[in-house]
Parts: sequence; structure tokens; C-alpha cells
Amino acid sequence: MGTEQDPTVVIAPNVRLGQRVRFFGFINLYGCEIGDDVKIGTFVEIQKGAKIGARCKISSHTFICEGVTLEEGVFVGHNVTFINDRFPRATNPDGALQTEADWECVPTLVRKGASIGSSVTILCGVTIGEGAIIGAGSVVTKDVPARSIVAGNPAKVLRTIPENQ
Repeated sequence: MGTEQDPTVVIAPNVRLGQRVRFFGFINLYGCEIGDDVKIGTFVEIQKGAKIGARCKISSHTFICEGVTLEEGVFVGHNVTFINDRFPRATNPDGALQTEADWECVPTLVRKGASIGSSVTILCGVTIGEGAIIGAGSVVTKDVPARSIVAGNPAKVLRTIPENQ
């Protein structure tokens, strides 16, 4: 089901959609919660069980999977990918395709005001602290402290952001 304005915006009936949410075409939302005043760029998918807080900005070509929570005011750059499965497989040992019962969704939390640079991959089970900044192209494999700047593969703390910034 597309919106009346744009058939490329697919919003399933089970989405809890806040007020003044802005969409930019070719997006797919299902079973998620989107807060007020969120901006969602082109080619974004947000899966069931994901929660997006108020005033977040999600840039184009981003994938937010089940189990991800973004608190309010989070910036997500272009082409960011979240992962929710520690041991992904297409099939079970008997060769049958896996179902939802065959894997564990591992949650990820991004705290208020954090910023995630373009082309970042965030592995499951981590918490990105309030006000943290993740450098472009980083791979986040463990928790990121609040008000810190991290970058690299794997992402490492480069410095702490002073309280007045």
C-alpha cells in the first residue's frame, strides 16, 4: 500500500506513525514505530519491531532491522546497515530454509543525539551512547561510550566530546 502522494512509499497498516513524518520515496516500513518529526530518506527499509524516536533523521539507502531502537534526535547517515543476528544462515542443518523460530534477534540501542556516519555497519547487541559520533565507514562491534567519537574497522574511541559541544 503506497501513500496517496507517492506509491513508492510503502507503509504497512501495522506501523505506528508519529505526526509530521517526512518521506522521500522508495521506502518500506512495516511493524515499526516512528516518532514525531522524523525525516526518512529515499531507499530506506525499517523492519518490524524497530523503534525510531522523535526528531531522527534517517538518510537514504539505510537498513534498520528488527530489534533496533533509535532514541530521539539520532542522525543516521547514508547507506547505514544494522545487523540483528550473530550467526546468520539461510538454512538449517537439514537443508530446510530457516524461519523466524530458527534464529535469535539480538537488540541494538542508539541513545539520544548520537550521529552515525555514512556507510557504517553496526553489529547486533551494542549500545551507542548518548551524543556519540560514529565516523563514516566504521564497523561497530562493541558498545560506544557516550559523548565519544569512534572510527575504524573495528571502531575504536578516538576522543571524547567536551560537555559544551
